[in-house]
Amino acid sequence: MNAATGSGPGPTTGICAGRVVIVTGAGRGLGRAHARAYAAEGARVVVNDLGAGLDGSGSSGGPAQAVVEEIRAAGGAAVAHYGDIATPDGAASLVDAALETYGRLDTLVNNAGFLRDRMLVNLDEDDWDAVVRVHLKGHFLPLKHAAAHWRAESKAGREPRAGVINTSSGAGLSGSVGQGCYSAAKAGILGLTLVAAAELAAYGVRVNAIAPAARTRMTERTFADTMAAPVDGGFDAMAPENVSPLVVWLGSDAASGVTGRVFEAEAGRITVMDGWRPGPSADKGARWSAAEAGEAALKLLSRAETPQPVYGAR
Repeated sequence: MNAATGSGPGPTTGICAGRVVIVTGAGRGLGRAHARAYAAEGARVVVNDLGAGLDGSGSSGGPAQAVVEEIRAAGGAAVAHYGDIATPDGAASLVDAALETYGRLDTLVNNAGFLRDRMLVNLDEDDWDAVVRVHLKGHFLPLKHAAAHWRAESKAGREPRAGVINTSSGAGLSGSVGQGCYSAAKAGILGLTLVAAAELAAYGVRVNAIAPAARTRMTERTFADTMAAPVDGGFDAMAPENVSPLVVWLGSDAASGVTGRVFEAEAGRITVMDGWRPGPSADKGARWSAAEAGEAALKLLSRAETPQPVYGAR
């Protein structure tokens, strides 16, 4: 398979040999690329996918099973899980699938999601709930159950060397017009990542997040002008496989000590995101009047950096 065109996982080093990895939403797109890349690096992979449509409707075991068969055909080890990881039972059975099949769990990649894009004035409550459920709750529940296992291992004297990679988005970092529910859920994932990194460090668990950009079912409309694969066999800048090497590294022992960080990954570029940090500040030492507060705020804004533009804003 040709790594240059994004059709395969690329050169391998065995960086994840012996590890057991769960990837949610692994039947297509980024999740499929991650699962195949982990397997190529020696990991045994639990391939989770509900097989839902782009809007979250329906279900099918086909996508997850197809990826399992691809991994096995290439000499790797994988098992499919078809459950809904945004339910307590589905998330619990996902962790159980790793433990019962392979006897351990080392890495969790939270990736599952779908879209229901609407402008805010047209956004139904049901659409909001569905998107927040699959993205944010679908991160929380697998993380909760995996963390409970790792905590038990740590207390039993078997210190884990575990990693969690959560999937946010540029929409979560900067916002995206027409994606209010998606942006809110992806921003929530960043907050969850920071809290989990702090809470789980004592158990030997690292938690980081990525904000990827690649050609998938979810992004083909957003990036329609830039998503086409090259026709001359050159570097496919938008291939999902470009994101996977960073995800694999973060899930390996080689990333020991790296936790609570957010990375953007697109094409051949990796960026460490700084997040919210204090900017210019003013302290009166007493209560401001409204007029004084406004005057101070304008002065501070004149010294502050301009925010990243919201995707799709005019």
